[in-house]
Amino acid sequence: QLQLVESGGGLVQPGGSLRLSCAAPGFTLDYLRIGWFRQAPGKEREGVSCISRSGGITYYADSVKGRFTISRDNAKNTVYLQMNSLKPEDSGIYYCAAAEAITTVQAMCVARRGNYWGQGTQVTVSS
Repeated sequence: QLQLVESGGGLVQPGGSLRLSCAAPGFTLDYLRIGWFRQAPGKEREGVSCISRSGGITYYADSVKGRFTISRDNAKNTVYLQMNSLKPEDSGIYYCAAAEAITTVQAMCVARRGNYWGQGTQVTVSS
């Protein structure tokens, strides 16, 4: 069973940066679409950014466009989420997910679809 492992979360001041990583030890990710999702207390999980298998197509939620960048290194079986200009409203648990069969990365993010999910990593943006 494929297991996704997130890392890179932490406490950062507003305006700061973090880079999250998503890996699947012992498994290859290059045939899967990967997405980053987040959930704040009392709120629904939302799709932040999703990426195609090759990395050539990406989707971003409006709230993070221009600040977050998703990328993948299939040679390292790792997907990254570079988060810049962080705001307190970016706080939450960030999860990565992998989807085997879905039409588009936008659909993956908007519908919050994934066949496999990680345990999440906490991101807190606070002064």
